[in-house]
Amino acid sequence: MRAVTLRLVGRERELGRLLALVDDLAQGRGAALLVEGEAGIGKTALVKAACEVAAARGFRVCRGAGDELGRPLPLLPLLDALAAGRSESSAATAERLLARVDDLCAIGPVVLVLDDLQWADKASVAVWRWLAELVDQLPLLLVGVLRPLPRRDDVAALRKGVERLPLPRLDPVAVVELVGALTGGTPDEALARLAEDAGGNPLYLVELVEALLRGGAVEVDATRIARLVQLGVPPSLSAAIADRIGFLGADVRRVLVAAALLGVDFPVADLAAVLDRRVVELLPALQEATVAGVLVDGTAGLSFRHPLVRTALYDEVPEAARGAWHVEAARALADSGAGVDRVTRQLLAADDRVPDWVADWLVVHGSMLVAHAPEAAVDLFGRVVTSPSAGGRRGVLLAHLAEARFRCGDHHGAESVALAGLEHGALVDLHWTLAQCRSMTGRSAETLAEVERALALPHLTSSDRARLLVLAARAHWDIGQLDDAERLAAAALVDGDRRATSWALHVRSIVAMVRGRMAEALPLFDRALAVAMGEPATSDLRLLLQINQAVTLGELDRGAEAIASAQVVRHAAEQVGNLVRLAQAQSALGQLLLDAGRWDEALVDVDLLPDDLKHPLVSRCDHGVAALVHLHRGDSVGARRHLAAAGADLGGHVVGPLSLALSLELEQAGKTREAWAVLDAGWESVEDLLPDTVRLAVELGEDASAAVARAEALAVEPAVPHRRASALHCRALVAGDPDGLLAAAEEYRVAGRPLYRAAALSSAALLFAAEGDRSAARDAMGRAVEVQEELGAEWDTTRLLARLREHGIRRGPHAKHRRATHGWDSLTPMELKVTDLVVTGLSNRQIGERLFLSGRTVATHVSHVLAKLGVRSRTDIAREAIRHRRPAQDQG
Repeated sequence: MRAVTLRLVGRERELGRLLALVDDLAQGRGAALLVEGEAGIGKTALVKAACEVAAARGFRVCRGAGDELGRPLPLLPLLDALAAGRSESSAATAERLLARVDDLCAIGPVVLVLDDLQWADKASVAVWRWLAELVDQLPLLLVGVLRPLPRRDDVAALRKGVERLPLPRLDPVAVVELVGALTGGTPDEALARLAEDAGGNPLYLVELVEALLRGGAVEVDATRIARLVQLGVPPSLSAAIADRIGFLGADVRRVLVAAALLGVDFPVADLAAVLDRRVVELLPALQEATVAGVLVDGTAGLSFRHPLVRTALYDEVPEAARGAWHVEAARALADSGAGVDRVTRQLLAADDRVPDWVADWLVVHGSMLVAHAPEAAVDLFGRVVTSPSAGGRRGVLLAHLAEARFRCGDHHGAESVALAGLEHGALVDLHWTLAQCRSMTGRSAETLAEVERALALPHLTSSDRARLLVLAARAHWDIGQLDDAERLAAAALVDGDRRATSWALHVRSIVAMVRGRMAEALPLFDRALAVAMGEPATSDLRLLLQINQAVTLGELDRGAEAIASAQVVRHAAEQVGNLVRLAQAQSALGQLLLDAGRWDEALVDVDLLPDDLKHPLVSRCDHGVAALVHLHRGDSVGARRHLAAAGADLGGHVVGPLSLALSLELEQAGKTREAWAVLDAGWESVEDLLPDTVRLAVELGEDASAAVARAEALAVEPAVPHRRASALHCRALVAGDPDGLLAAAEEYRVAGRPLYRAAALSSAALLFAAEGDRSAARDAMGRAVEVQEELGAEWDTTRLLARLREHGIRRGPHAKHRRATHGWDSLTPMELKVTDLVVTGLSNRQIGERLFLSGRTVATHVSHVLAKLGVRSRTDIAREAIRHRRPAQDQG
């Protein structure tokens, strides 16, 4: 057994489990572990011992800790652990942290510990959860350390699927052994009985015995028996800690109380600023506190040996004085140039009285605070705007508060603040937030009335006027008044304001898209992107423009360009942590991959982000894509899961892939009329529904002329292959013209739409069979089945062959084509590409940059490869790749 530290007496089994995970890490196998137990039970000491062993083996060890003071500020524990800085937003910071862990793991094994996870912020817990899903493919030992209280739903959710290591209280034998180690002798009966009062809690036991030793209450005789000679002992853990602190000098205690204001971990420079003393002057006190076992080296400088020690010192300050002292500490840190996070921590812990300087500080740092920590911003700005110190800055402060509330999802609260702010200036910024709130709550008509009143105000600058016109144009677009939207967007172009111009061009482009004028929309996107380039205020708009540009390229049947563009913008959205645009880009890419027949890749992206991070329509579209693929592949269980997640209430919106999936599920259940009804309700707004709408209408004897006319109208302008194909397809279905269906299939081939091509060929085969032309039927059948087998559309093939057998037409001898589900042959082309790059030792992020995939997408591919090959690590993947002669260097 490896040597254990003094505090690990009685923890041999638990330490052995941790060290076994360290051994696995050396083989490239990661793990996630939650170490749980009450305060003082020895969790931190246990994990520290394992970390020391890992560090001695050359592994990188990263440690951070949650903190009550820092909880309102996202990701502080991980930023400390990984020595990273903040990015543009909290979401961007989270993505960068994930990428950093990925890169570190590409260099070598990593141990990442988050202590006091019960105090960590929600974003840190979310990142921990995502990392826990990656440990199967990374040399990462992820350890969370937490107490049972306070109870939190997000922390409790971490326990699902993660190994847990609960630490019980020490048994009586271990208690005696620990007391003996502390005193240097075997405890007599009285001392052993007294030690039982610690209840098997190692921290209390250590504090109790050391208090006895400091007070001369224990003597060790010549026979090495430790005898209890006095009975005056601390009655509780807090009293024992207070006893330790009581032995320190007055100056040391003053320094430690100030340190307690800063948190469990604290930079020495911050302590010097708060006490207005030089660091060199603090060294004697800090050294004495370290020797006394109160302070230890921490992640950010120095740290209290245990959070309970810090709490004992903090509680020495009268509650009435703490708030004021936090304000003074915040001012001292602000004057010293400390980061926004560290100043904000003190302000959040201060009382409600806000000094004048805070308003000035928030005006300067407000945008950064809103971007990084909107919940904390709502708290601080909410206090400041109501204080007399706000003065003439109240309009700006209200604008920040409105944006913070909007970012927190409180649209009604943001609207209320924005309306109040309009009385104090910051006109356009507040209108912009107000318009977003009303758009999200379906009340864009109210925005029009507000903007019209604003446009009538005197002394508007040309820039303000242009931006207000854009808001009006967007509101008209929201309520479906396309002519007015286009007119106002054109009027906004008169001014030279880049932000207004780029938004105006965006409105014109989406109006063109909705009207089917894709060829007109494309140059508008190019113009808008050129105007927006290099303008910080339009960073979000640039992503939106690129997403819609990719969709437009797809509608013009420029599939390869469209997919490449969607991959680029998805990567860009992930890099900046814009989860709204990331979800939209992934959804657009999923639909493009569905159309192109790259179904395995389309399925990968569906679940990369949880539904609660997506707009409901985006989520429903994603689940529709997945359900449609599963239905065509005969996987009704997988399809049902996605349809249930999508929900039945579409809120009046037609979501193409979801409508197709709902219809196909009904058709597979023999409910043809219900299947047709789903499509018949949506073909006017979603052109992809037209061919199946007409096919089912013909089967049911319904009039399909209106749908055919719509398909033919779309094929006129612009003339793109899939629209020409759709018109031919619909017309031929109504006319019962198999040759027309073959022509449609050829146009679909040119357009790069294999599923629709297979559908047209299948319909042609059935019509030829009905006419008695067995040769033509067999030829069309063969080509349809070939496409379906490439897609894995087993249900379509089975149905087609069954219907042709009714005409006496059977498929000739052929090799049975079944998609492998396990082993090397089951890997998709993209999984093989990812595997080749895994062999080279690249991280997921680096692989993603090579293939223009998101890191999350690569991680999902690697997980699939591990499952299909039945292996446990990237090292195992490399061995399998070499065994199958597929290393990257063999691929050219």
